[in-house]
Amino acid sequence: MSERWIVDAVLLDMDGTLLDTERVYFDSLVAALDSCGYGDDAAALCHAMIGLPGPVCEAILRERYGAAFPLADVNRTFVATRDRMFAAALPLKTGTLALLDGLADAGCPMAIVTSSSRRTAERHLALAGIRDRFDTLLTLDDVTHGKPDPELYLKAAARLGVRPQACIAVEDSNHGVAAAHAAGTITLMVPDIAQPTAETRGRCAAVLPDLNAVLRLLQERGALARRAL
Repeated sequence: MSERWIVDAVLLDMDGTLLDTERVYFDSLVAALDSCGYGDDAAALCHAMIGLPGPVCEAILRERYGAAFPLADVNRTFVATRDRMFAAALPLKTGTLALLDGLADAGCPMAIVTSSSRRTAERHLALAGIRDRFDTLLTLDDVTHGKPDPELYLKAAARLGVRPQACIAVEDSNHGVAAAHAAGTITLMVPDIAQPTAETRGRCAAVLPDLNAVLRLLQERGALARRAL
């Protein structure tokens, strides 16, 4: 019989986990770099930055391309492309509503733990129609160090008044998994664009195909049962 999990809260990444935004970010940044004359290795570089906070990505770009890199021009093009794509739709990942409904029905506390700014997180959750599902929202604005540092996850657990070791964390990226694991959570990964490395797999309690599978696993492990009674 599978080990039962005693879970006090579920901590959820946003981009690429609940919201299908990572592809938009990826395509927008590749397009911005290409339009400014930096398209040769843009895709590989952008792939390596998935899951990292914006300031870290900017530092990587400056280091890669040097002091003359036109960061302001790239940012303007990135934002214009991103916003044009989001204006069409901001879709949810498969199983998002089912997972959120299941957690709510079980009375399980949950929080958003994202490397995005608070302004971006508020806007995107509202556009996706799920902002009112969350009382607790931890963003890059709340910490000194973003993912892969564990600070966001440690603060989220503290905000909810629970131990990190009694939290499930759900992530889509290697950097996010590193942060959640370092905080001591039971870490689940639902890969989006970036597939898990061998090191990442070793940090995860499970790697799953979608959020429906996350909900099933939580139910199978009894993580929600004691609240549902």
